[in-house]
Amino acid sequence: MKPAPFDYYAPSTLEGALALLGEHGYDAKLLAGGQSLIPMMNFRLVQPAVLVDLNRISDLAYIHPGDNGDLLLGAMTRHFQVERSPVIADRTPLLHETMPHIATSQIRSRGTFGGSIAHADPSAELGAVSIALDARIKLVSQRAERWVPANEFFIGMFTTLLEPDEALVEIAFPTLAPRSGCSLVEVARRPHDFAMVGAAACLTLDDKQLCSNARLVFLSVAEYPVEARQAQELLVGNPITPDLIRSAAETAAANDTDPSSDIHATAEFRRHLVKVLTNRVLQNAYEKALRSA
Repeated sequence: MKPAPFDYYAPSTLEGALALLGEHGYDAKLLAGGQSLIPMMNFRLVQPAVLVDLNRISDLAYIHPGDNGDLLLGAMTRHFQVERSPVIADRTPLLHETMPHIATSQIRSRGTFGGSIAHADPSAELGAVSIALDARIKLVSQRAERWVPANEFFIGMFTTLLEPDEALVEIAFPTLAPRSGCSLVEVARRPHDFAMVGAAACLTLDDKQLCSNARLVFLSVAEYPVEARQAQELLVGNPITPDLIRSAAETAAANDTDPSSDIHATAEFRRHLVKVLTNRVLQNAYEKALRSA
C-alpha cells in the first residue's frame, strides 16, 4: 500500500506551519508522530494534497508548569516522554497511569500527545482522560488563538473543533484539588489492542469525606469520549459507598451511554462492561482520594 501523491513541507517554525495551513486549508494535513496518519494515507483512507511535518519545530515539545499553576504539555511531546516524566507522575498521576495503556512501546516512542488528541479516535485513552482531568486545549492559526475545554473539543469520530487553518499546540492540565483520586480501567481483547470499553474517573472529597466533584468519562462507547453526567450527579454531595457506586454504574450503563455493536463486541456486552468498569474505576479513584487525604 502506498499513499496518493502529495506535496511535503517541513517548516522549522510554528509560524511557517500556520502559513501553510492558511494557504492550503482542507487540502493540508499536519504530520506529528504519524502513527495513525501514515497508515491511513497508505490505505488511502485520507489523501491530503499537502503534508506539513511538525517534527522540526522543537518548541512544541515540552512539559512544564504554567504561570497559573497548570501543567502544560506541548503538542509534539512524545508519549514516552509523558510516560517517563517525574513531573507528570507527581502532578498528574492519572496521565502517568494511562500511558502504558497506549499501544506499544514502539508506537509510544514516536506518537505525540497532541497528535493523539487531534486525531480524536473514539477508542483512544487520552481524550477521555483529558476530559476527566478538566484539561484545556490551545488552538492557534494566523487569525487568532483560542482555548477550548476538553469536554467541548470532540464532536464526532475523528472530528474535533479544529478549523482547517488551525493547529493544536498545547494542552493545559489544572492542578488536582486536595483529597482527589483518579483512575483508568479498560478491557481489551489482547494486550495493546484498542479497548472494547474504557473508563476514566476523578473524584474529589471535602473535609467531611463527601464527594465534592466527580468526573466519569468513557471511551469506545460512542463516536467520541462520553461524559457520564447523570452518574456524576448521583455522586456529588454524597458519601462514596458501595451502594452509591453500584447506583452510579447502573445509571451510566442505562442512561449515560448508548454503545453499538461491531466485530469486536455487541452493544449488550459493551453496556455490561460499562457497568463493571464503572464499579472498578470509581472504587479505585475513591481509595486514592482517601489516601490523598
